[in-house]
Amino acid sequence: MPKQCVLINGTMGVGKTTVCRELASILPRSVFLDGDWCWYSNPLIVTEDSKKMVLQNIGFLLRSFLNCPDYQTVIFCWVMDRQEILDQIIELISPTCQNTEIRCFTLTVSEPVLLTRLQKDVDLQLRQPDILSRSVARLGLYHSLNTEKINTDRLSPQQTAQKIIFVAKKP
Repeated sequence: MPKQCVLINGTMGVGKTTVCRELASILPRSVFLDGDWCWYSNPLIVTEDSKKMVLQNIGFLLRSFLNCPDYQTVIFCWVMDRQEILDQIIELISPTCQNTEIRCFTLTVSEPVLLTRLQKDVDLQLRQPDILSRSVARLGLYHSLNTEKINTDRLSPQQTAQKIIFVAKKP
């Protein structure tokens, strides 16, 4: 049975982390990795060198878990708002993980629902107020990506996870 690598993207606040945690709790022998973990630094420095390093680290983590016999499914989320980023990550996985099915999903949301979700986080001081405009500005970037799109406006994280599982099982 081939392993599965589930890549999930979407703008900030769409629910990637929550859905991935739900997937990891449902799928046996799974692991959840978040691309943001490779960026936590103070100060955040975004240069060509740091971008390259982060992608290499993500590739290393994904390959390590995919090549470990203890895991069947690797779930990875990150903003990944350009096809080039998705392609680079897939390219980093593919050569050494040949018995792996890679499925890519984009979580989408309408602007009003996104703003409501993010405002709750701002009110709880989990995010800074500038997240509202930054996240909305990225919404349109996801339409052209070569991914399965799932609109989360009316779905709970559990329903979204179940939908991903259903689609991922299709040949």
